[in-house]
Amino acid sequence: MKRERSVKIVATLGPASDNYEMIRKLHEAGADVFRLNMSHGSHEKIAELHTAIRKVEEDLGSPIAILADLQGPKLRVGEFKNGSEQLDIGADFRLDLDDTPGDLKRVTLPHPEIFAALEEGSSLLVNDGKIRLKVKECGADFANCEVVIGGTISNRKGVNVPDVVLPLAALSEKDLADLEFVCELGVDWLALSFVQRAKDVWDARDLVKGRASVLSKIEKPSAVTSFEEILDASDGIMVARGDLGVELPVQCVPPIQKRLVRKCRAAAKPVIVATQMLESMIESPMPTRAEVSDVATAIYEGADAIMLSAESAAGDYPIDAVQTMNNVAQEVESDPTYTEVIESSRTASRTSVADGIVAAAREIAETTEIKAICCFTQSGTTALLTARERPRVPIIAMTSQRRTARRLALTWGTLCVMTDEFNRFKSAVVSAARAARSAGLASKTDQIVVTAGVPFNVPGTTNILRVAPCDERLIYASDPE
Repeated sequence: MKRERSVKIVATLGPASDNYEMIRKLHEAGADVFRLNMSHGSHEKIAELHTAIRKVEEDLGSPIAILADLQGPKLRVGEFKNGSEQLDIGADFRLDLDDTPGDLKRVTLPHPEIFAALEEGSSLLVNDGKIRLKVKECGADFANCEVVIGGTISNRKGVNVPDVVLPLAALSEKDLADLEFVCELGVDWLALSFVQRAKDVWDARDLVKGRASVLSKIEKPSAVTSFEEILDASDGIMVARGDLGVELPVQCVPPIQKRLVRKCRAAAKPVIVATQMLESMIESPMPTRAEVSDVATAIYEGADAIMLSAESAAGDYPIDAVQTMNNVAQEVESDPTYTEVIESSRTASRTSVADGIVAAAREIAETTEIKAICCFTQSGTTALLTARERPRVPIIAMTSQRRTARRLALTWGTLCVMTDEFNRFKSAVVSAARAARSAGLASKTDQIVVTAGVPFNVPGTTNILRVAPCDERLIYASDPE
């Protein structure tokens, strides 16, 4: 499905969007990727959503990416005798492994791994940072703390530990079961929560065994510190600003977002900007001006995708939220300043023949009347390298691999088209010309750039570029073999 924009839109499915009709409407409104939140819903329900998405894909003839988002370990305090307590600033409060119901002075924290990592002066954040505790003294089974920011603490509230790397695997028992289930189901992308270091990603990749692309959620300070190694281990990145804004001062998040997006672009790996992008549209048909500006900022930065969470999963206006993102994207990308910002932030990387081919394709497209860049790709790498260039013209990713087409639905600027396998370059060029015309991107009097690898159907062999007419008669005339 041809979009009038390059940035992609990820829509989370939930109670407000859990059937074929709504999923189809969301895709038609602009959703390119559907996120399945494994924190909610049974395996049976997840399978139903997967089936509905694939039915929409089949009916509309448009490759759709499915992203399964694993829950990750959940750290929570225990329960209180009275259900909740009010903690005052300056008061003492103890966390321990005693499972006795809590009171005003203490509560259980059933995670010995946390106590093993804590140090004097470490911070503990409770209930999304609404309560902040500072460790005064700690041991293997306790932490005596001072209340720095007070408030109401109640049963099973979440705990964040921003200052230390916890000796916890990124995959819980639930995550391991969910991972195997969704990989067998056939999702395209797997998002890892609670990533602290590159080892967490490599461990997950060993379990995935190539059945899905692995995307790391950056939501902890330790992940920011180790980002280059995590990026190297990952197929894509999600800047998960919710937890990141809890564990770091909120003013740190925007510059971190900007840095991470640029590093992903330079590495030719897709990056999603997520969390609270149109939060008010959960209950309102109109977003705030600040939210629109936030969405626009991510687009100006060159993010591959922007994501809706509760807005599309549980909100009152899921279709309106997708349409709003789509409209903002079209407006931003039609702004001359957008082109200036994108091109000024482009990072040159010329270390292979493929790098040189895609760079040349972009330069030719920008200096002549080229309507599109058509790249033939088996693994998706050529399309990713082409997208890294952020060309001014559309990218048509031609592939015989449906799995590749689906995964590329997350990548900036790509229109994924299924094609036959080819043994001759001329046949491939003819197919590319037809695809450009069929998509409405070119007419018979226009020209396109075609990139491919010879021999065909071998990943990683991009080595040829041709400027071709969109009229196959002219292609045959110029190359009659």
